[in-house]
Amino acid sequence: MTPTSPTPSATDAECSELTRKLRRRGTLVLSVFALVWAFAAASGTGSATDAAPVSMEAVALVVTAAVIRLGHRKDAAPSPRTVSLPENWARGVGVVNGVEVLAVLAVIAGSNASGRPELIPVGIALVVGLHFFPLARLYDQWQYRWTAGLLTAVSVVGLVLVVAGASGESVRIVVGLACATVLWASAYHLAVRG
Repeated sequence: MTPTSPTPSATDAECSELTRKLRRRGTLVLSVFALVWAFAAASGTGSATDAAPVSMEAVALVVTAAVIRLGHRKDAAPSPRTVSLPENWARGVGVVNGVEVLAVLAVIAGSNASGRPELIPVGIALVVGLHFFPLARLYDQWQYRWTAGLLTAVSVVGLVLVVAGASGESVRIVVGLACATVLWASAYHLAVRG
């Protein structure tokens, strides 16, 4: 048995331990990517030495640390249920994440090649949102469906802003803060509710 995939004869203790590990890992990954989105938003507020981006980044670091701490505390209540992972779930997660990375690179290349870099956060939000739909099943975390839906909705809002003529900085701020908020909320939910 590998440390991340129980065998059909896994004990309740092994399943509980796997659930705890996945919960902690999910909280960490969601929080770190929320931080990345918050820093992207801050980059649209001014130069790196201005007070606005520095303040946003400081707040983002505090929120990220708090959510990670919440997910990794020793006295966390056990998850109300253990996850039921499909066969070959780890391989499926690898495929989904690999496709996501390739799609993000395609968004960046396509947006830059077309002279529309303001579409980068919009396209990345869409890719990230869509990748949560299969992850919901693969990780047996059905709350990822609302993460997927909300991130996809953020990308639509960002596209509306681009079409309306908003600056690239404004699009980065709105999309970045909205994506960060959705990911922090998802991490918090995972940390508290499992």
